[in-house]
Amino acid sequence: MPSWELFDVQPQSYRDQVLLPSIQARLAVEAGASQGWHRYVGDRGDVLSVDRFGASAPGEVVMREYGFTVENVCKRVATLLHS
Repeated sequence: MPSWELFDVQPQSYRDQVLLPSIQARLAVEAGASQGWHRYVGDRGDVLSVDRFGASAPGEVVMREYGFTVENVCKRVATLLHS
């Protein structure tokens, strides 16, 4: 979602087309802070994010260590779908 502000001012009908109310298993993947994403994923959703700082390594290593891998994203989605 490029802009929460622009999304939030759209008609409810549009927002419901993008985030279907009937689907509650949602995963936000944010290579930044999780702050703000919980209102979009809801109580049954999850956020994969970076809520700490100070890691130093090549980018691909840091991303892997923070869990930004295909395998981890799939695992977290599977957990959401089966809970």
